[in-house]
Formats: sequence, structure tokens, C-alpha cells
Amino acid sequence: MEGTELRRIYKGTEQLILILMAVVLPIFGMIYLYHNSGNLNWDLPVIPAIVEQILIGFGIGLLLVQFLLFRKRINSSFLTEELILKLRAYMNATKERYFLLFLISLISSAGLLFFENAIFIVIFAVTLIFFSVGKPTPDRIGKLLKLDKEQKELIRLASRPD
Repeated sequence: MEGTELRRIYKGTEQLILILMAVVLPIFGMIYLYHNSGNLNWDLPVIPAIVEQILIGFGIGLLLVQFLLFRKRINSSFLTEELILKLRAYMNATKERYFLLFLISLISSAGLLFFENAIFIVIFAVTLIFFSVGKPTPDRIGKLLKLDKEQKELIRLASRPD
């Protein structure tokens, strides 16, 4: 019973991450290509420069917040010894992290679209690094949650395709 529950939690989170990435990558990609083409004109409204500074601040601030919040949530998972509870805490922290990364991606996309500032490309690139490096894998879960050998094997089995 525990194995099927672990599999359900793991697969659900993995699917959510893939969906979020599949949505955000084409959006930013289209805006980036528009930005670099130079010959397209979408007649976008002029937005005050203060909004650009706010978006940059939110983007960078949220990058820091998602990292610190994830670490805080992982540390709270050490309060229990039960594997299923640890995995739920980890996956909830991961979902929260990826929703924040999704929001950061949308902020950087909007910032690049309206202000054409290269800092938004950098923010998006750092976001992509977190998207890639933060993806839950059995080894990463075992390391972050400090699982024993048996628990790591249960996670590895849950991550395998059906």
C-alpha cells in the first residue's frame, strides 16, 4: 500500500513540473524571438519605467524566496521519521517552489516583452537552472531528506515507470 501511495505522490508532482515547464518555455521562447527579431512590431503600450524596476525586484526577490522557502520546508520534514510524511512534505515544498518559478518565468517574460531589458533574460536563465536542478529525483530526495538505504530504494521503485 505504501509503495502505491509513494508512486502516486511522486508521479503527480513529476507531471505537474512537466506541465509548468511545457507552458512557460514556449511563452518565453516566443517573446525572446520577438525581442531578437527586430523587425516585428506589436504596438505594445508604453508602461512607466517604475514598473520595470518593480518587475526586476520581484523577479530577483522571488528567486531568493523560493530557494529559502524550499530549504525551510525541507528542514521541517525532519520532524517525522515516517517516509510517506517526509515525501509529502518534500513534494509539497517542490510544488510550491515550482509555482514560484512559474510566476518568476511569467514576470521575466512580461518584463522582456514590455521593456526589452536583458536582465529579464538573465532572471529567466537562472529560473531555468532552478527548474532543471530542482527536479525531484530519487537520489536528490534521498540526499535532501537524509533517508536510509531502504527508504531510498522505496523512492527509487516509486519513480520507475509502470
